[in-house]
Order: sequence, then C-alpha cells, then structure tokens
Amino acid sequence: MMSSTILNRNRIEKLASAAFALIVWQISAMLIGESLFIVTPIAVVKRLFSLFTEADFFTSIGYSFLRIVAGFLIGLIAGSLMAAVAGKFHLAEIMFRPFIATIKSVPVASFIILCLIWLSMGTLSSFISFLMVLPIIYSNILQGIKSTDKKLLEMAEVFRVGLFRRIVFIYLPQLKPYLISACSVAMGLAWKSGIAAEVIGVTNGSIGEKLYEAKIYYTTADLFAWTLIIVVLSIGFEKLFLYLIKKFYAGLERL
Repeated sequence: MMSSTILNRNRIEKLASAAFALIVWQISAMLIGESLFIVTPIAVVKRLFSLFTEADFFTSIGYSFLRIVAGFLIGLIAGSLMAAVAGKFHLAEIMFRPFIATIKSVPVASFIILCLIWLSMGTLSSFISFLMVLPIIYSNILQGIKSTDKKLLEMAEVFRVGLFRRIVFIYLPQLKPYLISACSVAMGLAWKSGIAAEVIGVTNGSIGEKLYEAKIYYTTADLFAWTLIIVVLSIGFEKLFLYLIKKFYAGLERL
C-alpha cells in the first residue's frame, strides 16, 4: 500500500514538473514574441505531426539510432574488457591511463574534426559515441572490480571456484551499481556526442543533417521538433537498456 502511494506521488510530481516546464516555455515564447528565437510548444507539436508524414523521417531516425547505439555497445564491451584486464594486471592499468585521460580531457569537437580526416561519414557518429562511452565504462567497471569483496575472492581461491563461477556469482553482483550508473551516464553522452558528430560532419540521411538544415534555413520549429525526438530516443533507449540489465540480474539471482 505504501509503495503504491509513493509511486503515485512520484508520477504526480513528474507530471507537475513537466506541466510547469511547458508553462514556462509557453510564457517565454509569448513574451519574446518572435518565432525565429523560440517557438511555442503547440507549434513544435504541429511540426512533429507534419514530420511523421515526410518520406525520410523514419530513415533519418533509424540511421542515427543504429549508429549511435552501435557506438555505445562497442564502447560498453571494449570498456568492460579493458577494465577486466586492468583489474587483473596493474601494468595494463598504467598503460591504459594516458589514453583514458586524453579521451576524457580532449573536447568532443576536436575529436570530431580530427575524425573527419580519418573516417567516412557513415562511421563518424559511431566512432565518436564509442570514444565518449569508453572512459566512463572503463573507469566505473574498474572501480567496481577494485571494490569487490576481498574475503569473497579469498574464499573462492580456497575452495578453487572456477573463473566462470567467480564472474557470475562474485564479480557481476558486485559490479551491478557501477554498471547501471556507468550506462546511465554513458548513454546520454553517446547521443549528445553522436548527434554533434552528425551536425559537424553534415552526415547525409541523419538526424544531425536535419538539425544542420534547421540552422541553415532558420526553421526554429524543426530545430525544437528534432531536439525533442532526440530526447525521446535517448530516454527511451536508456530505460529499455537499464530494464534489460535489471532483468539480467534478476535472472542471475535465481541461479
């Protein structure tokens, strides 16, 4: 009973905050009174419905979605493997350190411009998303490995527990909060950096190209509409992916 009450209250709070944001947006647009700078929520909704009827709407979404998600997943796998190696061998952690520090400190725009020289437009957003995700996953997973209960590891050593069982029953449960936190942050950054790469590279057939066109032709309604689409895609994928991770851990606990 208590949990359902808290859940309902959370939903009401979310709806209230969303309504407040829309009211502020509407009032701001009315006060400015210039659609070139800011359009009303109603104008954005109308533009969204008209976008649905355009031939390349879903292909643009699919193009960007597949490449950014691919970059995120590759970054997740690569970062996890690197963290596992660094957690096992301290020398590897030392060798990885300058690369991770460089990726963290160099501006995204610098990487994008540099990668325009090396890569094709089709792989640009995937690679930039991968680069931005890699250090977040690596750092969090490595911290989780280092924080693993040493007594559990000693017990596993004494009873000669195999590597697979150690991973499943010791490391994975210990890594759960680190993995969820890392994925939550990394997914948002993957979308921001991936779309930025498409805008700067003016990648044909992508969401980034649509944003660039909105800037060129001063179609503010398009800019807001496509931005809203990006937000929905990012949040939707994040919730789905985190749900799958939690389901995976729920299945793990039943073993």
